[in-house]
Amino acid sequence: MTIHIPDDLARGLEGIAAAQQKSVEQVAIDSLRSLLDWTGSPEDVLRAVQGLPHPSAAAVDDLDAVIAAARLPVRDQDPFDKWPPQ
Repeated sequence: MTIHIPDDLARGLEGIAAAQQKSVEQVAIDSLRSLLDWTGSPEDVLRAVQGLPHPSAAAVDDLDAVIAAARLPVRDQDPFDKWPPQ
């Protein structure tokens, strides 16, 4: 099969191939294969998430503490009450 691509894309592929010490054809095939192998169905995402290790209780506590420390204080005053700023 022959695929015709614009010259600028061909030059880009040549540069990538040279950097990776691969042929232009191999770079194109690898890139196309990664696009075709990508699966993003909800079931695939759920399987991937379920395959992740569960965090320890200490890690969850640390995360909760960091989130709490990063919260901005609630301001009761409307910022436009003092318009224009002094």
